[in-house]
Parts: sequence; C-alpha cells; structure tokens
Amino acid sequence: MSPLSISQRLEKKRTVLVWLQWQTEQTAKEIRQLEAEEKEEQRRRDVARAEMSWKIMPSRAAEGQPMLHRGGCHIDPRQTGLLSQDEVFVALREFPAMEMCEICNVIHSLAQFGIEKPAPRKLPGGGKP
Repeated sequence: MSPLSISQRLEKKRTVLVWLQWQTEQTAKEIRQLEAEEKEEQRRRDVARAEMSWKIMPSRAAEGQPMLHRGGCHIDPRQTGLLSQDEVFVALREFPAMEMCEICNVIHSLAQFGIEKPAPRKLPGGGKP
C-alpha cells in the first residue's frame, strides 16, 4: 500500500505533467533558435563564398562578349555557377575580350592575380559605350 492517497498521487502526477510540458516547450524554443542560428550561419557562408568567387553572365547579343562579375554582384542575381580563380583564368583565355562589370569592380578582385583592366571596348562604328 502506498503512503500517499490517490488524490495526492494524482496531484503529484499532474504536477510532473505540467513540468514536462514546460520542459518540452523550452526544448522546442531552443530547437527553433538553433535552427535559426544554423540557417543564418549557412547564409553567411554562402555570402562569403560568393564574395570570394566570380560568375559569368553570357552576352545578350550575338556579337557581344560575356561579362565577368563578382559572385555577390546584384546586376546578375543568379547564384549558380560560381567560379574559382582557376576557372576565371580559363574563361579569360577563352574570351580575351570578356567585359568586366564596373558595378561590382570585378577587376579590383583580379588585380591581385596580375590581371589588368582591359582596354575600353569599342562599339561598331567606332563609338564608345
């Protein structure tokens, strides 16, 4: 026989249940907070990777040249196909007249590798862009 009455045991179980519900709510809050922190950490890693990479926007005109952008440039918002330094060198060899985005100042990021700003492009008929 238990030293506690049925009413006392029932009250004890209810108290334990309330405490367990509180613990569950606290754990759920912590999980949501950690998930948000993890998502923000991943976003920051993605931004850092984009800032250390480059991307190429294909030419819109048949006679035009592709344009090189920094990975985080918002002129070309696509985040696919980020290029490494070696891949940029290959692209520049393949397209020596490739245009450089002046908004994201892509040439500044390449100057550390000895790549100089290309001569200004000329439009058909001799005009300037």
